[in-house]
Amino acid sequence: MKSLTVRMARSSARHPWRAIVGWLLFVVLCLAAGSAVGMDSARTADYRVGEAGRAEAMAAEGHLERRSAEQVLISARSGALGAEAARAAVDDLTTRMERLPEVAEVAAPVRSADGRILMVEVALRGEERDAKDKVDALTAQTTAVQRAHPELLLQETGSPSISKGVDEQRGDDLALSEKITLPVTLLTLLVVFGSLTMAAVPLLLALSSIAAAVGLSMVASHVSPDTGVGTNVILMIGLAVGVDYTLFYLKREREERARSGGRLSSQALVELAAATSGRAVMVSGFAVVASTATLYLASDVIFSSLATGTVVVVLVAMASSLTALPALLTVLGKRAERRAARRAERGRPVRRPRGGSGGRGGSGERERRESGGRVWTALLRPAARHPLATLGVSVLALLALVVPLAGLHITEMSRDTHSREIPAMRVYDRLNEAFPQHRVTHQVVVRAEAARAAEVAEALDALARLSDADPLFTGAPRLRTSADHRVSTLELRVPYLGDSDQAYDSLDHLRHDYLPATVGRIAGAEYGVSGDVARYTDYPAHQNGRLPLVLAALLLVTFLMTLYAFRSVVLGLIGVVLNLLSAAAALGLLVLVFQHTWAEGLLDFRSTGSIGSRVPLFLFVILFGLSMDYQVFVVSRIREAVLAGTPTRQAVLDGVRRSASVVTSAAVVMTTVFVSFVFLHIIEMKQIGFVLAAAVLLDAFVVRVLILPSAMLLLGEWSWWPARPDRGTAGPRAQVPPGRPVVDVR
Repeated sequence: MKSLTVRMARSSARHPWRAIVGWLLFVVLCLAAGSAVGMDSARTADYRVGEAGRAEAMAAEGHLERRSAEQVLISARSGALGAEAARAAVDDLTTRMERLPEVAEVAAPVRSADGRILMVEVALRGEERDAKDKVDALTAQTTAVQRAHPELLLQETGSPSISKGVDEQRGDDLALSEKITLPVTLLTLLVVFGSLTMAAVPLLLALSSIAAAVGLSMVASHVSPDTGVGTNVILMIGLAVGVDYTLFYLKREREERARSGGRLSSQALVELAAATSGRAVMVSGFAVVASTATLYLASDVIFSSLATGTVVVVLVAMASSLTALPALLTVLGKRAERRAARRAERGRPVRRPRGGSGGRGGSGERERRESGGRVWTALLRPAARHPLATLGVSVLALLALVVPLAGLHITEMSRDTHSREIPAMRVYDRLNEAFPQHRVTHQVVVRAEAARAAEVAEALDALARLSDADPLFTGAPRLRTSADHRVSTLELRVPYLGDSDQAYDSLDHLRHDYLPATVGRIAGAEYGVSGDVARYTDYPAHQNGRLPLVLAALLLVTFLMTLYAFRSVVLGLIGVVLNLLSAAAALGLLVLVFQHTWAEGLLDFRSTGSIGSRVPLFLFVILFGLSMDYQVFVVSRIREAVLAGTPTRQAVLDGVRRSASVVTSAAVVMTTVFVSFVFLHIIEMKQIGFVLAAAVLLDAFVVRVLILPSAMLLLGEWSWWPARPDRGTAGPRAQVPPGRPVVDVR
């Protein structure tokens, strides 16, 4: 056995403590390197896509980009707002804010229509993405003014303070997610192995892999900037695949230990596991990496950040499973061998290993295995007895879940979708109610030769008159021109919320009617509309445009990886079709739940009537990769039996049955990780967690238990076309010396 996985396992098994210490040093070095270079966060320019992005770039060229701003609302705690008290508070606030280096400008106060509230807008200097880091300085001054004027109520909101509140809420949510996920994962592993020591191994390796990946992701961020979601993905994917890969490997080692009857050394057992499950881990890991890498084709900084985090943590999890895990198993195995030898010397019976399939365990263990075997035999009975009917019914059931996709509505999740548990969001609602003219601002940007500045100004003035006659717009337009007279901007306000139909209609009027009729007539002029609503429109359009390319690459990668793993065109095509079917069914289920209101109370969300623009693409890419875990593990067991001389029909049933407990355990762990994200407040993260959990359950319990075996039973030997497996070439059988005791590694 000279495969790479076996050579790595052999090296780790021969020098286990060196491998364990080496792994720990690797984790520490990754964290140290990450801390040394720091995280390189994406800049505002990195997010620019579509017309809105081009308009923002032109505005930045003329130093006319929109500034981030905070709004401070001043009102009386009871009764009417007194003029003198209000003036004193405004003067105090303005003086304090203007002293701050973070502040670019403090606008004159604006009174609400009912006269009960004054608004003071404070514009910030610098990058839009950095504004949330400057909020504390402003809120400190607002708090100071509040203390000086206790009879008044001062409240602050704005994009920066909302972003800061979202970040804090995300941190609290992740902490809650960890509190849910880690105990459930440990409990699941305890059920699988019946041993705290063995249950702790996958969890500890997964956590160490996550730690190393976080450090490496900081280094990688200097190539692909981080958008703030990388750590979320590392935690979610890292725990799922880290436990899965270790579980696949560890479970196979336990089976070989039970099968050998204690006549193989720990090192030999580790090598046997490396030759089978070790290879499956490597193939499935590279499949996840290759699938996830297709996200880079989306040409989007957020998807690039998601891809980088996923690729890094999967590679690290693979490394831990192929190096540190064999070393740990060797150490635990040798300890168990010494313990077994001492028990034998004292004349005590030797404990039998749990978790195997073929060992000579005690009656309790046999009953447990037989009970589990009966369950899976029953679940496989429809596919075994009526494969055609089972295939038809299962496919129709998944297609029924696909039907809601016809009503799929994709939008960019706006600021209005954030949880109202964030204090700044509650003030934001009050601001929108009192000052409707400040709800939405469109920024029209025009770039032309300086000699045409007067012509541009005249066209923008005509545009302002058109908007003034349109009830979708309100307030006085604001015209600005750059110092070199090459760039001009016109700000138009809309008295509707950013996620309203009226706000989108106003953007359509600008882009398709008013701009072509005014600025569009200036020869050589470049123009566009930016602003929040323009961003919410252009981002989904950009994703829809890149979706065919990413999906085509994803399908090709999935097919090629399956072809490489099993040398079968038929299995490659089956894998592509089944992945598409399970992903589409999960997405249809997502539409059924989140685009309607019936599950709002159950899952604690407020329906936006849409699905986040990033969710479908992220689902397809991640699910295609994770599905390879189950595909490779299950089909590897089937192919292994076929190579050993078992007829394909029996090999399919035996392979699915033998891998069922591992696939079930892996699916439970993955589902637990993803379901924990449903408890987050951010609606898009809720949707991602829900759809991934649904997809994993469908893939593990419908696709791999009903559809895949039914299809392979119907195809028979054609499943392996064009390469028919040579019978009896499964590799060298384990030659075990007699007389070695059965050991327990618990």
